[in-house]
Amino acid sequence: MEYKWVALTVTTLGIFMVGLDARIVIVGLPQVAVQLGADAEQAIWITQAYALATTILLPIIGRLADIFGRIKIYTYGFAIFTIGSALTSFGTNPYEVIIFRALQGLGAALIYVNSVAIVTDATPRRQLGLFVGINQIAYRAGAMLGLTLSGIILAFLDWRALFYVTVPVGLFGTFWAKYRLKETGLLDKNTKIDYQGFVLFLLFLLSLMLALTFGAFGAAQLTPLIYSLLALSLLCLIGFVVRERRINYPLIDLGIFKIKEVTSGVVAVLFNVIAWGTVLLLLSLQFQLISNLSPLDAGLRILPFEIAFLAVGPLSGTLSDRFGYTKFTVSGLIVSTAALFLMSTLAIDTSYEVLSLYMVLLGIGTGLFLAPNLRGVMGAVPEQRRGIGSAMVTLFLNIGLTVSLNLAIIVMSLTSPYELITKIISSVNPVSITAPDRILFFESLKNTYLATAIVNALAIPASLLQINRKSTRQKTEKPTIALAE
Repeated sequence: MEYKWVALTVTTLGIFMVGLDARIVIVGLPQVAVQLGADAEQAIWITQAYALATTILLPIIGRLADIFGRIKIYTYGFAIFTIGSALTSFGTNPYEVIIFRALQGLGAALIYVNSVAIVTDATPRRQLGLFVGINQIAYRAGAMLGLTLSGIILAFLDWRALFYVTVPVGLFGTFWAKYRLKETGLLDKNTKIDYQGFVLFLLFLLSLMLALTFGAFGAAQLTPLIYSLLALSLLCLIGFVVRERRINYPLIDLGIFKIKEVTSGVVAVLFNVIAWGTVLLLLSLQFQLISNLSPLDAGLRILPFEIAFLAVGPLSGTLSDRFGYTKFTVSGLIVSTAALFLMSTLAIDTSYEVLSLYMVLLGIGTGLFLAPNLRGVMGAVPEQRRGIGSAMVTLFLNIGLTVSLNLAIIVMSLTSPYELITKIISSVNPVSITAPDRILFFESLKNTYLATAIVNALAIPASLLQINRKSTRQKTEKPTIALAE
């Protein structure tokens, strides 16, 4: 087997597992909360601990990978992820589960950052869109299939099985990575690490994400804390940028944001993943709490979106290698935005056939966008900066996933009282929800679908700036320009 296929298969398994565990607990969250005796805030933290840990360490992970090798860091990540999964399944109270989910998230960050870089290093430029596309589609496929898989698991086993079933796969992946992957990319010869900059960046991200998470709780007494965290986040970001511009060994080479393909691409990813992550949660809530379906049936009902996404994604990556990526990213965002607007027009008695059509459109649009967008970003990053380039893509994606959960709760609370939303989400028996409360809750879902459509539309102008210059570069054949190809 050619090494490019080895790199693709090993890293795709890892990134699939990362995506799977990012969303596998969403469908079963009510059951997890009940069995652990967790309140609504603790239940949210069971999901957010994974996202926080996956996000706040990204810059230093990217830097370490560029210095010491992506293969070594990736393999460590698979091992840590597996240990975190096993420990989570043994958790006896909400606090233990939150801590072990954070450990699992650390391993996930090590896997995710290096997965894209390893594939980019091993793949010929003419096939980069296809290979990177398959790799990254595996993440969202894992996240989406996690909803269906969790429903199947919960139909026969308790919530602990959501985590211990991944342990055998994690052990296999760890040894597979160790013995089959090899370092093929250029590493950074400057081995200095900006630890002070890392602390500033960590405080910036941690404060921002905590503020967003607390903001979703809807408690008035948390308002001063939220404003304080936002102020601290802004100050740390300013301090970080000033420092990075002054030192010779920055944690994040801010120069990569001078590359238009990189900046516009990661901004587009941010808006798209906020909308995408919100919709997955809304669909799960709608099927379970409005349509009164079981977790298994709820997961199965989301399959049209998953199938459409998986069918279109690899194809768009392949075609973007031949025809350029901008036309695919923009058209994909337009289609997915239209689908979200249509979902905001649903009535409580709208047939599932109509909703499934909208989900198919959403899957097609998301599939058209993802692979070509990432192909444009990673193809533009210089080879010795691919670790930090991949970290930036992952950073914006994870921030988007965190914001998506908070956005859902915040926008819903503008229509329904926060207490009602908490009561319904934490309800063990959806049948006990009164008809007026159910109607009000559904209206809050519709308004949130509309908000996600607006957010997703914001990615369109960013993607338009990600102009593909394929034909120009092929004519000029300048090596320095081809680096951004």
